[in-house]
Amino acid sequence: MSKKERFEDMEAWQEARAIVSKIYDLCKNDSFRKNFNLTNQIQRAAISIIANIAEGFGRRGNKEFAQFLFIAKASAAELQSHLYIAFNQKYI
Repeated sequence: MSKKERFEDMEAWQEARAIVSKIYDLCKNDSFRKNFNLTNQIQRAAISIIANIAEGFGRRGNKEFAQFLFIAKASAAELQSHLYIAFNQKYI
């Protein structure tokens, strides 16, 4: 496996980018977007995933990078929890 030169080359970052795009599309739903607090939290959690992957990569240290990946993973769990709420409210 070759060392990645840019965070954009990382598969995890690419998948996080796709998730952010899907979340923003989802939040455009008429009934869903009326719940501003929930859509805002969902978008922020999705953004946190992609941002922490990039920030950790930028630190250039394996220990720091791993720490930021753990934060990104926690943000993914937060996003998952928020999506359950949206599902229960029949927004999705």
